[in-house]
Amino acid sequence: MAVIYATLIIKGKKTFAQVPVKIQEQVRQVLIDLECEELIEE
Repeated sequence: MAVIYATLIIKGKKTFAQVPVKIQEQVRQVLIDLECEELIEE
């Protein structure tokens, strides 16, 4: 699920703030691994 949210954030369909709190850390790590840290905004 984290990869799906990360993909949506990268495509501009969602923001990091819209990610459920339960999986925010997983999504954060996926974005870091993809070198897209700049998209992590709370």
